[in-house]
Amino acid sequence: MSPDPAVRDALAAELLAALRDGSPGSCASLRGSLARGTADAYSDIDVAWTVAGAEFGASRARVPALLTGVRPLLSVRADPEFQGSPVRRLLFVCFAGLPLFWRLDLDVRAARAPDGDDSGARRGAAAGGAGWSLAASALANGVAAVKAVLREQPGTARGLLERGFARIAVPAAVTGEWRTDIHRLADAAALREPDQREQAERVRSLADTHLAAR
Repeated sequence: MSPDPAVRDALAAELLAALRDGSPGSCASLRGSLARGTADAYSDIDVAWTVAGAEFGASRARVPALLTGVRPLLSVRADPEFQGSPVRRLLFVCFAGLPLFWRLDLDVRAARAPDGDDSGARRGAAAGGAGWSLAASALANGVAAVKAVLREQPGTARGLLERGFARIAVPAAVTGEWRTDIHRLADAAALREPDQREQAERVRSLADTHLAAR
């Protein structure tokens, strides 16, 4: 059964309200397919949150607490490209009890920061992206691959899985037996980083639920 978009849309509205209330004078808005009105049941939630420059550090630090007030969290990951930037963070958030498809991609920026500003980005990447899990990133590719298969995009699914295996340095040919391929990716990610076992099991279950008949 497909996830109910109405539940996802209601969650998105609550998240926008929580972010706006969490930093006075800030602006939170939808981006991507939800903003364009082209989302399907599998679309994730893309949000841009612009805060006052002086509030940037405090606001980004409050993100987990603000989001937990809406829905319990499974994980919050920060894109290593911007971990050294004084004006931007890109956060990937998964919520407990909701479809893994509905990840929140939250782009936090200081007001008046130029679009695409990468100040400090190279410093963050050079530092190795503190706390960035390659296994978690590979598992995110597995979720996206399930989504691509459901959308009848086999080429996209194949590319996502190939990049997922590459992230964890596993030489594996993608067979096109999607459920099996995703199980193999999940198992390899859990083997590389045992802390990701629970998320790997969620990805396996997602494949079982949606791809068993494919």
